Amino acid sequence: MAAPKKKTSKGKRNQRHAHWKAQATVAARKALSLGKAVLSGRAQGFVYPIDDAAEDEAS
Repeated sequence: MAAPKKKTSKGKRNQRHAHWKAQATVAARKALSLGKAVLSGRAQGFVYPIDDAAEDEAS
């Protein structure tokens, strides 16, 4: 069975962890920004289907 030949250094391990955490931070920031845009009505990239039956009942 394959096994690593040498122990990974703490510095390399910390670099990997920092990269993973940075990616998670970027993803969280984008998700929060998108959520704020949708709630405030600024989102331009979404098409909301309009239900004709709901409009008829409201009229």
